[in-house]
Amino acid sequence: MKSFTEKVIQVIQKIPKGKVLTYGAVARSAGNAKAARQVARILHSMSTKHNLPWHRVVNGRGQISLEGRGGDLQKSLLESEGVVFTGNGIDLKVFLLNQPGT
Repeated sequence: MKSFTEKVIQVIQKIPKGKVLTYGAVARSAGNAKAARQVARILHSMSTKHNLPWHRVVNGRGQISLEGRGGDLQKSLLESEGVVFTGNGIDLKVFLLNQPGT
């Protein structure tokens, strides 16, 4: 059986260009709906090692949670993939990756 961390890594690796998932959706898909903060920790500690598309994970309001240059980089990477920011963030009805059970 795979650990929660392994499942999170797999879920994030499967987010295609031009789509996003929320921290909560990643957690649900990996088997623990209450572990959104753990998803953030996994992204922070393992994105480089596993070459994760970390920039495709946003908060539940479709906003970037990172501040400063990290947030600017995330926004730039998403925009380069065709994700459009309007008002306070991303329209999740358009850019959220639809997954079974989420």
